[in-house]
Amino acid sequence: MISKEAILNLEVTDEEFNLIYPERIRTLAKQQWTPLDVSKLAAKYLAEKPGARVLDIGSGVGKFCMVGATSTEGVFTGVEQRQDLVEMSNKLAKYYGIKNVKYVHSNITDIAFTDFDAFYFFNAFYENIDRDAMIDHTIERGIQYYNMYNRYVSGQLAKMPVDTKLVTYWSSLGEIPGSYEIQFEAFEGNLKFWKKTS
Repeated sequence: MISKEAILNLEVTDEEFNLIYPERIRTLAKQQWTPLDVSKLAAKYLAEKPGARVLDIGSGVGKFCMVGATSTEGVFTGVEQRQDLVEMSNKLAKYYGIKNVKYVHSNITDIAFTDFDAFYFFNAFYENIDRDAMIDHTIERGIQYYNMYNRYVSGQLAKMPVDTKLVTYWSSLGEIPGSYEIQFEAFEGNLKFWKKTS
């Protein structure tokens, strides 16, 4: 295990950070989990104000939320429909003493976005349309789920107040309502920083 101090201070590389996970999780890291530098930049934007409530839509193994919670004064919640990943994420957060983070076992369609101030989305639904992007075989997948989840996220984001912040990473942008405008981009345009303007 990587030392608690190294994790809490983020004095590690992505490869070192990923050692906190079992080997089967590490093999998915490059495709499925947000890199540290991307996580820190996104979290800084989303949790600019202390206490900002940030929702990670499809948190996987919880890496983005752990990094966000250790690098800002925001409060991070990850929603994930795989119970084993939620349990792993909560255990790791507890082990490393990260207080301002929690993970919820739920489907995104059961989450009210109005409980949050800002949102992070790393193309969590793509595995429904690309077999090469699958994490495992424990959930039902298909184009109907991809469309349903995107519609739900778009509808929830549309209800949020003006100035709501959103960051997308490698997103198809189909879930972004027209009321959100890009403020700036990073990582060759793959990381987009949004704000609701109307």
